[in-house]
Amino acid sequence: MAVCDTDGAKGSGRSFRLVCQAGQRDIVEAFLAATGHMAEAEPFSPWCRRVVAEPTALGASLAARFGYIHIQDRSSMLPPLLLDPPAGARVLDMCAAPGGKTGFLAQLVGPTGFVLGNEPSPDRLATLRQTLFRESLANTATCSFADLSPQLPAGSFTHILLDPPCSGWGTLDKNPQAAKIWAGDKVAPLVGLQRKLLATAAALLAPGGRVLYSTCTTNVAENEDQTRFALDELPLRQIPLAAPAGFVFEAPHRGDVSGVLRVDSAASAAQGFYMALFEKIGGEADDSGDGTLPGESVPQAAITAAGCDPSGLPPGAVRSFGDKAFFLHAGAARLPAGFRYQGFAVGSFRSKVFRPHGRARLLMGRGGPGLNELALSRIEALLAGQSLPAGDLPARAGLYWRGLPLGFLTRKGSRALWSDR
Repeated sequence: MAVCDTDGAKGSGRSFRLVCQAGQRDIVEAFLAATGHMAEAEPFSPWCRRVVAEPTALGASLAARFGYIHIQDRSSMLPPLLLDPPAGARVLDMCAAPGGKTGFLAQLVGPTGFVLGNEPSPDRLATLRQTLFRESLANTATCSFADLSPQLPAGSFTHILLDPPCSGWGTLDKNPQAAKIWAGDKVAPLVGLQRKLLATAAALLAPGGRVLYSTCTTNVAENEDQTRFALDELPLRQIPLAAPAGFVFEAPHRGDVSGVLRVDSAASAAQGFYMALFEKIGGEADDSGDGTLPGESVPQAAITAAGCDPSGLPPGAVRSFGDKAFFLHAGAARLPAGFRYQGFAVGSFRSKVFRPHGRARLLMGRGGPGLNELALSRIEALLAGQSLPAGDLPARAGLYWRGLPLGFLTRKGSRALWSDR
């Protein structure tokens, strides 16, 4: 099955997204600048940047390592922006790995919104979960179903992103064999799958809900033909898309299709992308979830006893499954009973003792006890496996860079250590 991974675009002038709260943008950019990485704003979103100085690999920067940026082709940033879910929206990403679009959707809907990322391929599910975990996007949950239609009730999402498996002809600079692999009749199974997924998306939308269909191919059969299929065969009407700044777009390749966007790859310094937006006609909304969350409750007293502050989490609850503790967003309570999904990992819960994961920075609170470093050298030393004097730090203390939370330190005797566990 062809899958377009457009999150990790390579080359000079690469683009990335800031992964933080709006009030943290300046400090995250300063964190990047401290390692010599400079960027300019992209014109189409306040969250997006383009590198202008990259003395070392951007993906190896501290900002990337701690999940404060996400490297992503600029075209790949457009589908979440054009779907444009409002704060608090209930969103489904139907083909979510490797997670760049899912994560952007989570940023757009904010802490009161909920994003369910479905990845049909079990092999790619781990990548999706790692992305969302590294970037501390706790208003998400993940699942893995090849067919969601029997798993979820009709009319249960206000917004859906469908970026299905495609031939990838728009990514020939990165995947030069794509056009040969998916030539002629070989693309027919993809076309059939895309139509099935479009029909599922239409069924899962609430009345007036919106679905953004996107591909990273230039193939008309997977683009304009699918738009025509959606309008002719499904309870959807089209919403014309306005062209975002900073891109050049081609005209549609069918005369009876308009209001869609085709990224001109060469003129836009981006991968070729196709996007069409639809709205659900009729149907009924579904809110059949029983309002409960699975798992066993982790008492808040156990969380605070571990030196954590749960006030930084979105609405929801920390629940245990065996020895593992996950945060489940309140939006997950509207999922049907028995639906198999995974929330956001926050640590372990054994013998009534909660232990936060070193990366669970949402549990650090604001200005909690810890090391607040003004330079990078001691942070780099910790990441290299060295320890620092713990002084009077508690057993679990926060690590900060100029007030920017990075994660938890572990105290062993008189020394403080960094751990990715």
